[in-house]
Amino acid sequence: MDTQAHTLQPESLGHSLDPVTAEAVARLQQFRRNLYVLFPHRNLVTIVRLPSNRMVYRQFQRPPEEKAPAGHPTWYGARFDLRDATTHPEPDAVAETTFTTKQGKIYTVLLAAWHDMVRTGTRDIPMHAHPFTLVRARVVDASGQSIYRRDLGLIVIGERRRELALIEVWKSYSQRYDLEHFFRHGKQRLLMATYQTPEVAREENWWQIVQLAYVQLWLARSLVTARLNPERYLPPAPVGEAAPSSVQRDFARIIGQIGTPAQPPKRRGNSPGRTQGTKMPPRERRTVIKKTQKNKRSPQIAQKTA
Repeated sequence: MDTQAHTLQPESLGHSLDPVTAEAVARLQQFRRNLYVLFPHRNLVTIVRLPSNRMVYRQFQRPPEEKAPAGHPTWYGARFDLRDATTHPEPDAVAETTFTTKQGKIYTVLLAAWHDMVRTGTRDIPMHAHPFTLVRARVVDASGQSIYRRDLGLIVIGERRRELALIEVWKSYSQRYDLEHFFRHGKQRLLMATYQTPEVAREENWWQIVQLAYVQLWLARSLVTARLNPERYLPPAPVGEAAPSSVQRDFARIIGQIGTPAQPPKRRGNSPGRTQGTKMPPRERRTVIKKTQKNKRSPQIAQKTA
């Protein structure tokens, strides 16, 4: 399947398009492209956040007795706007759950889902052919008042999306913040993005090694002795809730107590190395991947921000 998509440029939309609008168009195209490349995976269900200013539609269902008119087929049905409650029909499924914050406050999450929703696409990315489930999450307090100014919209897309319950969708998306912390710690402390090689398989192996190291930090979280960072003062965390950075600072002591079952190394002689006259083949040339140049701001916007 061809997953390449054409990115709209300001020149193709007219010379009056300002860079701010061009950036918004580029982000929308990237959002569609990221979803489109996941469609061939049948067992994959993707959960992504839908910005509140995006518009979705009901998948058009023509009555069986009605004859299709001539011309272009109808793809989109009734409009659905997250910010306009008058466009929200009765949900196809509802659920309710609670969660407790670190401060001890208990909030209720009201979940509502609408099946077979579609988004507008392009000729290269026919989003109308891939319906999804739209989930609206509203967090309220004990009095029923919304905690946040806007509701959270989630897109659940994939062939097996109906197998996930609404509460499972909510809990799965809540794990996103844990993943963000992992990537931050992995890049800053575990050299996740430092290893450079032209071989993709070796780079993926390195990522797995970093993940295994992160798991070791998680398993040792209850064995940490409070060692304060000299650069800043933070109160010690409760037992079993130490941060990965705190565990990493104290990991040398933990390893020293555990020891190793391996025997001390013994000399087995000198390696013969390559035989005389061996000629290694040259490394395969790889295509250099360059980042696209960002759109330059117009002089009018530059004067306003100066």
